[in-house]
Amino acid sequence: MDKKARIDFFGAGALISFSLLLAINHIVIKVVNTGLNPIFFAGCRSVISFFILIIWMRILRKPIVFKYNMILISTLAGLLFALEFLFLFLALDFTTVSRNSLVFYSMPIWLSILAHFLVPDEPLNKFKFFGLICAFTGVSLSLSINFDDFTLSKGEILGDLFAFLAALTWALLIILAKGTKFSHMTPEMQLIWMVMVSGPVLILFSILFWDPIRDFQIIHFWGLIFQSVVVVAGGFLFWLWLLRIYPASGVASFSFLTPIFTIFFGWLLLNDEINSTFLLAALMVVLGLILVNKT
Repeated sequence: MDKKARIDFFGAGALISFSLLLAINHIVIKVVNTGLNPIFFAGCRSVISFFILIIWMRILRKPIVFKYNMILISTLAGLLFALEFLFLFLALDFTTVSRNSLVFYSMPIWLSILAHFLVPDEPLNKFKFFGLICAFTGVSLSLSINFDDFTLSKGEILGDLFAFLAALTWALLIILAKGTKFSHMTPEMQLIWMVMVSGPVLILFSILFWDPIRDFQIIHFWGLIFQSVVVVAGGFLFWLWLLRIYPASGVASFSFLTPIFTIFFGWLLLNDEINSTFLLAALMVVLGLILVNKT
């Protein structure tokens, strides 16, 4: 598909579907963290995804080409990918899925600021600015439903810090994938580099400093497989493909939907409360998305 200046109907549908997947994704991470050290888990996920991607590309006869002049930028992308999920998985070990969602999915704000200076043709205009603020306010409002007070433990503060660092490295990774020569690669080769570098780095780091196994059960095994095959090899590849076609800020802005979907699933599956505050918050997120993607 040709590059597009704005998110169209197909892009919106695809990104909404990806946001739904991410809403489930963080719950799965939280569960698997009880059986595996978070950093070891993230590394194993990357290694399994690497082999899945290689097999898939061989089956489809897609070229697997490692260019010498792309080694440095590709290694940097892999290290950023490793850092993003090191911070994210640790954040979910210290805090709740809801708290993590608020901080981690603030990423579009940091991306839009960075893209304004670093990515051609993606200026931060008044519509994007107010759209981002509107969507972030909506997410904050929706998550406030679940917070009875503002007393934070040291673990939650540390979790918030890790979630912020994960959001920042995610934004930097998008800048790299969109605004440097790394964007000349196919989405498949971009992801292969990311998981090929991040897997060994994360596994080695976890083994050197922690016990990689906690209380591993069969449910943790299936969570690891779901993460590796569906989320990374499938979902992330599709997301990188969308990032090649649509504006980075527009693609990233749809991540504001993920916390909304997370709370909705809590209502649907766990009988969590949804009231008029949540509906107002969802409306603000939708309005924010419209403003961000307005030309």
